[in-house]
Amino acid sequence: MKRKRLLWQLYPSYLLITFALLATVAIYAAEYGRRFYYQRLEAELTARARVLGKVFSEVNLDIATVDPLCKEYGRLSSTRITVVLRDGKVVGDSEENPAHMEPHAQPDRPEIVAALQGRIEPSIRYSHTLRMNMMYVAAPLQRGETIVGVVRSALSLSAIEKGLRAFYMHIAAAGILIALLGAALDYGAARRIARMLEEIQRGVERYAQGDLTHKLPVYNSLEIGSLAEAMNRMAAQMDERMRAIIQQRNELETVLSGMVEGVLAVDADERILKINQAAGRMLGVDISSAHGRSIQEVIRHAGLQQFVARALRSAEPIEADLSVNFGSERALQARGAPLHCEGGECTGAVIVLNDVTRLRQLENLRREFVANVSHELKTPVTSIKGFVETLLDGAMENPEDARRFLGIIARHAERLQAIIEDLLSLSRIEQDGERREIVLEKGLVRGVVQAAVQACRLAAESKQIRIEVASEETLYARFNAELLEQAVVNLLDNAIKYSEPGSAVEVAAQRANGDVVIAVRDYGCGIPKEHLSRIFERFYRVDKARSRKMGGTGLGLAIVKHIVQAHGGQVNVESTVGKGSTFTIRLPGI
Repeated sequence: MKRKRLLWQLYPSYLLITFALLATVAIYAAEYGRRFYYQRLEAELTARARVLGKVFSEVNLDIATVDPLCKEYGRLSSTRITVVLRDGKVVGDSEENPAHMEPHAQPDRPEIVAALQGRIEPSIRYSHTLRMNMMYVAAPLQRGETIVGVVRSALSLSAIEKGLRAFYMHIAAAGILIALLGAALDYGAARRIARMLEEIQRGVERYAQGDLTHKLPVYNSLEIGSLAEAMNRMAAQMDERMRAIIQQRNELETVLSGMVEGVLAVDADERILKINQAAGRMLGVDISSAHGRSIQEVIRHAGLQQFVARALRSAEPIEADLSVNFGSERALQARGAPLHCEGGECTGAVIVLNDVTRLRQLENLRREFVANVSHELKTPVTSIKGFVETLLDGAMENPEDARRFLGIIARHAERLQAIIEDLLSLSRIEQDGERREIVLEKGLVRGVVQAAVQACRLAAESKQIRIEVASEETLYARFNAELLEQAVVNLLDNAIKYSEPGSAVEVAAQRANGDVVIAVRDYGCGIPKEHLSRIFERFYRVDKARSRKMGGTGLGLAIVKHIVQAHGGQVNVESTVGKGSTFTIRLPGI
């Protein structure tokens, strides 16, 4: 329903009361004036009838005597005078010829009937003779104690009605004037009340918008002034409490936003009360729209939903490991505890989530690394042990077999040494990178590239492979020359190993988008797409048999990755099976 302004609710009622009072007074005044005029006319006509009754009681009651007197007295008093005998015969009339008038003793002339009985009763009716409304008053005409006739005085009501109309016009004019004045006063009073309440309303709206320092004006009206004072006190108390609540909220927000753990608070109906940014990132939730919504609606994960339900039912803290996939696979360690009010009733639960994905990955990498190292070491150790046992069993008596077996043992020993050296090198690079002990100096990239090419030239020439170098003359970067050369050598060594004899390997060093880019490209067998994401892992081989046959340890590309990361750069690979591969080292430019 459409609401009205207070002004238009008060003002019509004020107007109605004013108009009702004015109408009552006007009606009363008009009725009183009408009665006053009629009573005065009645009194005058009665007095005239009585006086004329005395006069006519002393003359002969015939037309010749009475009629001239009626006309004379009627002219002098501006009154119609009629004399009627007891039998109804009219013997005198100031307006008409009595000889032509009908008898006046009929019941339709009650004033004459009453006068013949000795009473005076005025009568108002329409005169068919004069064709107008008249007031009639008849007085008995007595001779001694006997009523011999009636003297009737009558006056037209048109004069009275004209006076009454003028009286009514004065009343109406005064009423309209008073009504206009009253309407203006009513509007002013209603407007003043409405304005005071509107001012209070605007102040309350400012309170609702957060401006609790605003003060409402205190009016002279006891009720409205008391209301304004009470609201000012309320606003001051609310401002103080809001400041305390905001301070506590900000402190809580600061703590929650600074936590690496995800925090999720729900009520007893599993609606989200609070969720911090860490939890939002872990669960793929927009925290700005999650408040007040159910956990089932916001987080589509059955395991977490069940864990929240368990936490609400449990009397003690609970724990669980969860695996979620909201954009990326994450391992979460969840801890939940119920929230209780003073009465012991469960009002909700708090869930704390720890992202242990990295920890799980490191554990998996450690286990995989141990397994790979064990496997890589077991093969040459087993071979060495087997050939040694063969020699001890008599094979060394045969010089030719002994020499061949010792050569195999030597190759496996060299492989063991290479694996151990690569492991030590990789461990040293990781430790120095974490401790930031690797010294980076400004230098020309071209020198490092040429040194690496020179180190691999013999291996390339043995397979008749050309190494083509394209490097900018003045390409500077901050690097550790020994480590960067080792990384380029490892990439060149792989490119030479997996290239066909007579092919070419390209090495390019240039600036791209402000970075220094070193690219090593071969035209060998290429790497299948499914292996590209893991090619830089320790001991990961695309073709294990071929890699071992070529003497690789499986750690070369892992060393390259850690060297580049220690320089603050990135290493990438692009490859097409049958067309070759391109390894790219990207270092920050200077």
